[in-house]
Amino acid sequence: MRFDEEFLARARANVDGFERRGVAVDGRKAAAVAVVLVPDEEGRACFLLTKRAPTLRAHTGQWALPGGRVDVGETPEQAALRELDEEVGLRLPVVFSSDHLGPLTPNPSEVARLYRVPFADLERPDLPRLVSIPESDRPVIQLPILGALIHAPTAAVIYQMLEVVARGRSTRVDHFEQPVWAWR
Repeated sequence: MRFDEEFLARARANVDGFERRGVAVDGRKAAAVAVVLVPDEEGRACFLLTKRAPTLRAHTGQWALPGGRVDVGETPEQAALRELDEEVGLRLPVVFSSDHLGPLTPNPSEVARLYRVPFADLERPDLPRLVSIPESDRPVIQLPILGALIHAPTAAVIYQMLEVVARGRSTRVDHFEQPVWAWR
């Protein structure tokens, strides 16, 4: 899958055709992530994925899309843009896509490593992997990529991005569970 005008036009049309559904926060902490579409050195369509820094207070070493908590008075879009700038030094408007990135500068206090993951890496018969856990009747979604297992909620967002952006399917992921260690 090439990162070109055809890919971007199809991605925009697919996202525009996807019906957004809001979810009540209900006392939980609101968060926002940036799904950033970029080319790699070979011109393949990719998305940015980070490995969280080991020095963070929570969720250290976990795989994550750039993002974080929505601060008081912020919209989710503003929070995603702020976090994208704070974490990887990338300033973009909404919708997040760019073929002229310039240097990406991961913030070492938040990001241990930054990856450009080709969409082609997600085109495998073993993706997604769904597992059962005794603590929930909902399946836990996992994505075995980059030599690791990416878990929900990041895995769910990546899977939905693949389905909506690249495949044009209106796939929902709110029925997937997170692993128990992510509940803390």
